[in-house]
Amino acid sequence: MFNFCSLYSGSSGNSLLVQSDNTNILVDAGVSCKKIESALEDLKVSPRSLDGILITHEHTDHVQGLGTFAKKFNVPVFVNQETLDSMPKQKDKIPEDIINLFKVSDYFEINDLKINPFEIPHDAANPCGFNIFNKDKKISIATDIGIMTKEILKSLENSSFLLLESNYDPEVLRCSPYPYPLKKRIASSTGHLSNSMAGKTISYLLHSGLKTAMLGHLSKHSNFPELAYKTVVEELISNNYNENSLSLFVASRDTHSNIINI
Repeated sequence: MFNFCSLYSGSSGNSLLVQSDNTNILVDAGVSCKKIESALEDLKVSPRSLDGILITHEHTDHVQGLGTFAKKFNVPVFVNQETLDSMPKQKDKIPEDIINLFKVSDYFEINDLKINPFEIPHDAANPCGFNIFNKDKKISIATDIGIMTKEILKSLENSSFLLLESNYDPEVLRCSPYPYPLKKRIASSTGHLSNSMAGKTISYLLHSGLKTAMLGHLSKHSNFPELAYKTVVEELISNNYNENSLSLFVASRDTHSNIINI
C-alpha cells in the first residue's frame, strides 16, 4: 500500500496525508488542529497513528495547527533548523523531544518511507519540497514555487504521483482584488507557480513515467479549479500528449480528496 490524500490545499491552508503499509505521515499542518482531526476522522485515520509531520516552510498556511496538533497527539515533527527558528509561536508549543531536524537535500527515513527534501525558490527561510519513496514508487510534493528550475525538474523525475502547485492564472491575478505588491509577490521568482507552468512541468514529467498528478495550492482569488484543470490539459495537448495519458485531479480547498493508491 502506498496512498496519498489531500486533506486541505490552497492559499488558506495545506495539509496532506501519505500512507504506506507501516507508516502514516502528514506533510504540513496549515489549518487548525480541529480541522485536521476532522479530516482524519472522516478517513478513519487516528491522529495517534501518525508517525510524523513533515514541514515544507514556516508560512501560516502550512503550520497554523502544527504546534497544537503535534503536542496534543505527540506526533514527531520533521523540520529544518531555519524553518523551525522562523516559526517561534509553533516552536514554543512543540515538545523538544519530538522535534527531528533534517538538512535539505539529505535523505532520512520514517519506518518504511525514505524521504528526500529538495530546495524550492520561495520567500521563506529555507523552504523545501519532498520526494517520498516506498519500495519502487515515488510520491513528489512541490508547492510554493516561484519559478520552475532544472534542479526541481530533476527532483521530480521518475515520480509515480505528483502534487504540484497550480496557484494562479496571470489574467485572473491581474484583475483580482489583491493589492499590487501582493500581485507582484505572487508572480515573482520567489512566489507561486502559474497554471501554465504547472502544465508545462507535468508535460515534461510524463516522459519519465508520471501516471497521476494533482494540482494543489490554488489561490482563492486568482484562480479557479476548472481553469487550472483546463490550462494543464491544454498544455498536455499542445505537447502532443493525449489527455488520457495522465490521471489528473484538482485538490479542494475545504474538503479532503479521495485516497489515491499509487
